[in-house]
Formats: sequence, C-alpha cells, structure tokens
Amino acid sequence: MSDTFPPPPPEQPQPDHRSPAGAPPLSPWAAPAPPPGKQRTGLIVTLAVGGGLVVAGAMVALVYALMDSVSDSIALPPRSDAPYAEPYEEEPMEPAEPGPPAEKDVTITTCTRDSSIGWPHADLKIVNRSGSPAAYIVTIAFLDADGAVVSDGIATTEEIAPGASVEVRAQGSGEVAADTECRIGTVDRHLL
Repeated sequence: MSDTFPPPPPEQPQPDHRSPAGAPPLSPWAAPAPPPGKQRTGLIVTLAVGGGLVVAGAMVALVYALMDSVSDSIALPPRSDAPYAEPYEEEPMEPAEPGPPAEKDVTITTCTRDSSIGWPHADLKIVNRSGSPAAYIVTIAFLDADGAVVSDGIATTEEIAPGASVEVRAQGSGEVAADTECRIGTVDRHLL
C-alpha cells in the first residue's frame, strides 16, 4: 500500500437481491428495481409542462387576434402631407358675443406704495360688460416719474356674472419711489 491513498472502506452488508426464476442472478452492485407505480412520474411531468405550453401559446394567439381586431377600430386617419392639417373634423366654435373691449372692463381705483416695505400695488375694479360669465387676467405696469417700468403686477378673477363687478389687487414686487404711477397693461377676458 502507498501512503498517498487511503485504505479501502470496510465491506458493507448488502441486501439480499433475489432474481426471478429463470433470470440471470443480479449483481450485488446493480441498482434496486424501482417500486411499482413510480415509473409514470416523468410522463406526468412531461404532460403537465407540455399542457402549460399549449395553454400559453393559445393565450398569446388570442391576445394577438384581439389586438389585431381592435387596432382596426381605433386606427387613426392617414396623415396628410399638407402642413398643419387637422386629422379630425371638428364642429365650428360659436363666435363669442361681441361686447365692449375687455380693457374697458377694468379701472384702477387706487395706486399706492406700501409704507413699510415700499412695494407698489394697484386696487382694481372689474365689471363684466360682456353678455356671458367671464374670468379675467389683468397685468399692471408700475412706472417711475420718467415713465420707465420699475415693477409689474398681475390680478386674476374667478367667474364673474354678466353685469357683476369685483375688486382685486395687483401686487408689484420690489421697492419703488413714492411717486410711482400705475398703468393697465393687458386685459384677458375668458368667456365661460
């Protein structure tokens, strides 16, 4: 014996394998025969995996068929080569009732400078002279004695009924001189 190889393991008792009548004797190293009833496990697993693949394939085919039929019903009209073409026909908008210009709806009631921080503000009265409810966005420019814009402010309203009025404030930012004046910039009237 060599020093590099371990000694062989001791003999283990072997179960008594009897061969059926007329069959050659089994080797003591042969694997024992599988117990009856366990031989169908591979068949069952194969059928389960194959069945799952068939069901998954059927689902993919069904989804594809549904998407193909739905895509025809929601298809967009073909694009036009004309620039800025409208892809859909829309109903024409009814023209807004003509009324006086929106600038006539706004008047400045006071234009002052805050005495503690020196920021300007303008108090506005807005009268809706249009024939339908409207909301307003008004910009105010604050001017120094030379007429240069030194600050600006904005005032907005919610819905104002026809003929009704509201008072709002446009707040400027930054310190300005005491002789600062106010001027209406833009008036946007949004009919509702």
